[in-house]
Amino acid sequence: MSTTLVLGGTRSGKSAHAEGLLPADHAVYVATARPVDPDADPEWADRIDVHRRRRPVGWETVEDVDGRGTAETVRSRPEPVIVDDLATWVTGLLDDAGWVRDAASVADARTDLVTAVRARTGPLVLVSAEVGLGVVPSTSAGRRFRDELGLLNADLAAVCDEVVLLVAGLPVPLKVASAP
Repeated sequence: MSTTLVLGGTRSGKSAHAEGLLPADHAVYVATARPVDPDADPEWADRIDVHRRRRPVGWETVEDVDGRGTAETVRSRPEPVIVDDLATWVTGLLDDAGWVRDAASVADARTDLVTAVRARTGPLVLVSAEVGLGVVPSTSAGRRFRDELGLLNADLAAVCDEVVLLVAGLPVPLKVASAP
């Protein structure tokens, strides 16, 4: 299996599709959503719980709570790896950087992840939101997020073997792995 980037909009089915690309008996699931106090944001806590319950029993979960664990897991784990999702990963990086435009820490993390994906030899599935099809956000933070995620998606699409866009639950291949 190759490296695959699965893109899609909100509720497009991207996570479920990506999960179906890996064996149910063993994989490493990198969860990028930072846990929150369920009393402070019960809806977000419920979303995280839905993802946790859907994972196969044989999968190991690695929670990347500081943004550094994603690239390290991609680099160091030979078994199949899924990263879900890169939009929450970028949000965490921007939070850590104070949403400062052109923060070096965000660019460095993007470069580190793309380098790890490029070097990966084992199966890898990355899940990310496709934000380039919507309206221009009215806030600086919204534009910053859209720009950073768009750059990351483009960089990853360039180094992944396959890229799939989920639209209304339907996978649309954008880049197909070439035969060996």
